[in-house]
Amino acid sequence: MRNIKLTIEYDGKDFGGWQKQQSKLNIQGEIERAIENITGEKTDLIASGRTDAGVHALGQVANFKTNSNMSIDKIPIAINSQVKNSIRIKKAEEVDENFHSRFNCKRKTYRYVIDNSQYGSAIYRNISYHMPIKLDVENMKKAIKYFEGEHDFKSFKSSGTSSKSSVRIIYKANIITEGENIAIDLTGNGFLYNMVRIIAGTLVDVGLGKIKPDDIPTIIEAKDRTKAGKTLPPQGLMLLNVEYD
Repeated sequence: MRNIKLTIEYDGKDFGGWQKQQSKLNIQGEIERAIENITGEKTDLIASGRTDAGVHALGQVANFKTNSNMSIDKIPIAINSQVKNSIRIKKAEEVDENFHSRFNCKRKTYRYVIDNSQYGSAIYRNISYHMPIKLDVENMKKAIKYFEGEHDFKSFKSSGTSSKSSVRIIYKANIITEGENIAIDLTGNGFLYNMVRIIAGTLVDVGLGKIKPDDIPTIIEAKDRTKAGKTLPPQGLMLLNVEYD
């Protein structure tokens, strides 16, 4: 039995999220269907984590077990021929039988992109959130650094989070600007339900002057969802990469 690790890119716009579900088009189900068509085997495709409806990925990681002897370099070509163009397998690797995409994951990096132009973009509207009011990026850069380190992020999770603990470690938190786009990058050992989108919403409030940068520690310590900003829409969010030791 072979264990195959896939690196996957997808545009989440047309999907009800990663997770397999009966009533909505989903990424996991599409790839599992393709694998069954190719190998004749039903598989359980395990991802590093689930992304929500409308969320994108540049480097999602998933693995599956197979008895197929198809050469590793042919697997991406075969799967890509069977799925929508909004899903692309970028790489396939044969890994140790004990490798598990979710349990072995050490770090993930998410990016939230804000289009801070006056009129928005026709081309990039599905991969960014349009905020026409000019944001104070320097204050946002000061504020984001308070998220680094180990904290209880209860103020930054939506109801419906299944995790028992809301303590997470953010290793790196940065804001990158390119033209009128503002990218919020967060690298952590894990993220709560809607955590990145709520942090992004809170940073928008900082950029609008509703929250001061040095208010962030107080909001974290409050462990109260009502103290943080709103949950920004999903289309601005992308899973950039997943790291394993």
